[in-house]
Amino acid sequence: MRALLVDRSAASGLRLGEGADPVPAPHEALVRVSALSLNFGEVKHGIAGAPDGTVLGWDAAGVVERAAANGSGPVAGTPVVTVGLDGAWAELRAVDTSALGVAPEGADLGALSTVPVAGASALRALRRIGPLLGKRILVTGATGGVGRYAVQLARLGGAHVIASTGDPQAHGDGLRALGAHEVVAGPELLGSLVDGVVDCVGGRQLVQSFDKLAANGTLVAVGRATDEPESFPPGAFYGYDGRHGRSITTFYLLDGVPLGPDLSWLADGVAAGGLDPQITWRGGWDKAGEAISALLERRLHGKAVLDLA
Repeated sequence: MRALLVDRSAASGLRLGEGADPVPAPHEALVRVSALSLNFGEVKHGIAGAPDGTVLGWDAAGVVERAAANGSGPVAGTPVVTVGLDGAWAELRAVDTSALGVAPEGADLGALSTVPVAGASALRALRRIGPLLGKRILVTGATGGVGRYAVQLARLGGAHVIASTGDPQAHGDGLRALGAHEVVAGPELLGSLVDGVVDCVGGRQLVQSFDKLAANGTLVAVGRATDEPESFPPGAFYGYDGRHGRSITTFYLLDGVPLGPDLSWLADGVAAGGLDPQITWRGGWDKAGEAISALLERRLHGKAVLDLA
């Protein structure tokens, strides 16, 4: 099969070449990939740490080529969205059926390839905060893939949504169109406390966001877009003046809880137009280097999609 292989001699760290076809386990379906989406974390850290010849990739959408041998999951010919620790950047992918969502017939599989990591991370992070109706929710790093889905989903859940971005003038209108009620340049500028935070930045912004939590509020640390440490000042965790019950929880998408139902629900939302995948770069997988450079240089806000055709 053709695949994007790690290659340290290439400028992007990848080359388009031939790799061995995956051999599915009994609980895995073999999927023929139509499109994949890139994530900052896998591009920044995955390529640097993988041996040459490795096939990386978390997110992909395609069609089931061969159903799982144990009878789980959808039948051959079903369009699906998939997630896993690796293997997405190839024509064929073996996927645990618990991490596979069914997609609507005729949907744009490129758009649906943005769903797994970004959409599911946003959805599950918001669930950790609890019921959203009437709550004030802050999303940091709101112009990233997870952040943009989190803004939309929090608004759908009935929250008052505050989006934090480094450049509100450039991105404010777009974030408001997605559902943000307010757009700020950083958590420290919030006028009043919030009930929950989806933090996609880490470092100083995570510390500032925790300081803006109301009593019994929850901050979900989803990702790190900075190398800054999280340095809390003395007294940051005291529960005085109604600041009791605040918590920080960490996040791991592939924690063993089946993702299939969530991926299917999100895919339906994107296909129906209720969720905007926010694709800001799209091209053939022979142009992967362009998308990777844009991601690493922070020139790409939203999702990058590679079509395999």
